[in-house]
Amino acid sequence: MAQVTVYSTLSCPWCKKAKQLLDTNRIAYTNLDVASDAAARKEMVQKSGQLGVPVIDIDGKIVVGYDEAEMKKLLHIQ
Repeated sequence: MAQVTVYSTLSCPWCKKAKQLLDTNRIAYTNLDVASDAAARKEMVQKSGQLGVPVIDIDGKIVVGYDEAEMKKLLHIQ
């Protein structure tokens, strides 16, 4: 199973869509709220080079923004 981390904020609609896609497909993930967790925010910036959310780390491959096609490709789902 893939190691998935979602860097998000509570108010981000695209973050909610990304997590909904994972939930619908029963993909386990770690959610890190970068608005309240400075260490997670720093980690996200190091991985993605930006402050925009969502940033999804799938087995070390970084998806910036809600990119459903790329997420499905990396997670091997339809």
